[in-house]
Order: sequence, then structure tokens, then C-alpha cells
Amino acid sequence: MTGAKPATDTIAAISTPPGRGGIGIVRLSGPEAGTIAAQLVSLRQPLEHARARLADVPDAAGKDGGEAVRIDEALVTWFAAPNSYTTEDVVEIAAHGSPVVLELLLRRSLDLGARLAEPGEFTQRAFLAGRLDLTQAEAVRDLIEAQTLTQARQAASQMGGALSRRVQPVKQALVELIALLEAGIDFAEDDVDVTPAAEIARRIGELTPPLAALAVSFARGRIVHDGLTLAIVGRPNVGKSSLFNRLVERERAIVTATPGTTRDTVTERISLDGIPLELVDTAGLREGLREGLEEAEQMGIARSREALADAALVLVVLDATQPLSEEERRLLAAVEGRPALVAVNKCDLAAAADTAEEIGGRGALRTSALTGEGIAALRERILALATGGAASEPGMLTSLRHHQAIAAALAALNDAARANANAIPHEMILLDLYRALWALDSLTGQTTSDDILNLIFSTFCIGK
Repeated sequence: MTGAKPATDTIAAISTPPGRGGIGIVRLSGPEAGTIAAQLVSLRQPLEHARARLADVPDAAGKDGGEAVRIDEALVTWFAAPNSYTTEDVVEIAAHGSPVVLELLLRRSLDLGARLAEPGEFTQRAFLAGRLDLTQAEAVRDLIEAQTLTQARQAASQMGGALSRRVQPVKQALVELIALLEAGIDFAEDDVDVTPAAEIARRIGELTPPLAALAVSFARGRIVHDGLTLAIVGRPNVGKSSLFNRLVERERAIVTATPGTTRDTVTERISLDGIPLELVDTAGLREGLREGLEEAEQMGIARSREALADAALVLVVLDATQPLSEEERRLLAAVEGRPALVAVNKCDLAAAADTAEEIGGRGALRTSALTGEGIAALRERILALATGGAASEPGMLTSLRHHQAIAAALAALNDAARANANAIPHEMILLDLYRALWALDSLTGQTTSDDILNLIFSTFCIGK
């Protein structure tokens, strides 16, 4: 989206999380930010660009119109336009993180003419002013929401323009091809040679590989961004909860020698090499809901089957000291073709080889939740299964919107290549090339509709 008019109003918001803390920040952005801030606090020195100034935060006027009482001290930093996050005048007032003080500052800033910021409006103003492209703006939200260091690194890389830098050379080459064909059409009567089909095919062929590599990167990027769910399933007393605790690295699930201890699903989030995983420990599966089982256990089994159906990954746990049951054979058959691992637990016991040999070619991993044997290998197997072997790389696609834009560009280029091969007039080829250009523009935001922009920025927190 281009040509956006600069905002004429001043917005304000509390930019730190709700609740009490050591520091709380009220942020203002707009043409009146400095004027409003000067009335909110009593500055001890005049504001200067990018310099923190000590100030007093006064309460309302004292009794009978007496002198205002200081209730807090604050550091006030002014960033003069255009050298700020939003390219407008921006003021940040850092006071103690008392909700009462922050609400007072915000309420008085609204009384002085500011408007309460919408979710993500500060970043949206930065985008509309050209400070960020849309992939960088989305990365701001991703960095705030990051739960693992890998997610934070990926978001920081994208904030730095890593994805934009991968797209820009392709986009530039596409624009050059469009200009070449447009010139050939415009000046065809002036003895300017029409671009040969072989040259068009060569240029389109050079555009496709970098976009295809980007599309492939979504396999890992999506997982880094969203994470996956791993359901740990098996019959009672095979050591599911013990393995769960080993993977979580703390005693999260209750473990006893009594079968059926786990009556409900227990979940915990972990990070494997930066990949967020939600582990689900399930109640032991039995052969049907047989009479004599308590209602709670029957409900637990039903939820285990739901977790098995919903999970992206499955870890089937078997008991190395027991032969395979019919229920386990059906379970192994049910996960055939799905991303699943088999762990033969209790391998530290004497009969450890029996079950592992019986399941043969299923790639079972021998583990012992008691001694820790095989746990490191299990983590590696889970990680490999989650990522499909895809490696991390700068500028990965991390959102479905990004992937759809690249897929649309590839489809349009493929249509253009087919049209060129079939000697279709250049005017029709240009339609496909422009479609590819619009798809790439939508990735970074040049042609993104207001509806999409509002949807993206509405997911931000207020104050950012």
C-alpha cells in the first residue's frame, strides 16, 4: 500500500504489559506528542532528541487549588520526527510500573488531546510511513510473541529485512522483464525487435528457483513459528509419564507403579533446538471401554484417543518386558503413514529385547526412563521428525500468508512460461507476469488491501 497520508492526530498507549512492574512506559506518537508530554510531567530540563530527561509526575492540583503533589519520578525521552520508530514525534515516559500512575498519565494525555492507540497502531504508522515493509512489521509481533530463542532470532532476522532481501532481486528481475515486454509492444512499429521466446523463457526460468527455495523453507519456518503437538500414547504402565517427565526434564506427571495412574491428558511446552513442542501425556489405552473401568478412566481413554487423532506427531510407547498386545498392534497400524516414533521403554530390564525384535522394521528406539538410556537419541528423532530434515536458513517463510503469496507468484510464472511456449501474444504473457508481481508486492505490502492490513495489525498488542 503506497501513498498513505501522514497521520494528523496524536496517539497514546501504555506500552508495557498489564500489571505491576519495576518500570512502566506510556508512549505518545504524533505532531502534539512533545506538547502533551510537557503538560503531563514537570521536566527538569528541556526535551532534546534521543536524550532521557528526568521529570516529576504530578498528581492533580492539591486541595483548594493548591500546588500539585509529586507522586512519581519519570524518565522522558523524545524522538523528533522523522528520526523515530513511527517517523513522527514520539515521546516515551518511563515511570515506576504502578498501574495507578500509568493510568493517570494515559488518562491525562487523552484529556490533553491525544487519542487512545488501536492495537498495533504505532507499528502500522511505521509501515505506512515506509519505515518498515509488511514482513518486517509482522516480525515485530512475532518477536513480542516469541517463546523460544530460535523464534526470537528468526523474528529479529525478519525485522532486519532478511525475507525482503531474498524477494527483492527476484522482484527487480521480474520488473525488468515486464518493462522489456512492454517496450517491445509499445515500439513494435518503430523497428524495435520483439523479445524472442527463448529469451523470455530464460528469464522466467531464472525467476523460479529462488521462489521455489523460499516455498520449500515454509516446511521448517512454519514449525519454528507455530510449533507442533506430540502425543505420547500406549497401554497402561509402559512408562509414558516417565518418558514425558524425562523430556520435560522435571516431575510434571505423577508416576506410580499402579496401572491407570494417569486419568487425563497432561500437557507441557518444551523447546527442542528452538522448535516449540507441546507434549501431551495421555491415559493408557485399553482394549475398548470394558465394563468395570471407572468413569474417570473411561473418559481419560476417550481423551487419549482424541489427542492421538489431533496431534501432529505421535510417540508410541511399548513395554520391553511385555509381548505386543492386540491393542498395541492396532495402535501401530493406526499410526502407519503418520509422523510417528516407537519407543520400547524399560530396556534396562532383562527381557528388553523381546518387544523390540517383534516390531522389527518399525525403527523402534530402545529407551529407559529410569536410567535415561536412549533419551538423547529420542530427542534427536523427535526433532528430525518435526522438521523433516529441513535446515534453518535466513529469511524463511514463517506464515501462511507469506507462503500463499510465493505460491501465487510461482503459479503465475508457470502460466507465463506455458503461454510463452505456446506462442501466446506478449500482451497475454504480461497479464501473468503482472499477477506474479502483485503477489510479491502483497508479501511486502505495496499492494496489500486495507482489510488485510487491519487484520494483521489487529493481532498486535496495544502500545506497539
